[in-house]
Amino acid sequence: MKLSTIAKLCCPFDKQDLQLKILAQDLDQNVIEGLLSCTTCRRQYPIIYGVPIMAPDEYRQLPLEQPVVSRWRLEYNIDPIKLLPDAV
Repeated sequence: MKLSTIAKLCCPFDKQDLQLKILAQDLDQNVIEGLLSCTTCRRQYPIIYGVPIMAPDEYRQLPLEQPVVSRWRLEYNIDPIKLLPDAV
């Protein structure tokens, strides 16, 4: 996802600005993996394969997110409990 596109996103719950933590980029500086965080409601939205996962919890595809988030736990010490609803 392009940085210019990410800059236009807001938290879908409270419409506040999001902070970006980049974990991986491609050669064109597009964000491949990262985290978008809302400092107001404290929700975090993973960016997986260039796609920000900002759907309501009941519509998220946890089997698709789990392998990437588990790897982030090992590589970046990111707590999956904060990222995945009902995380294992």
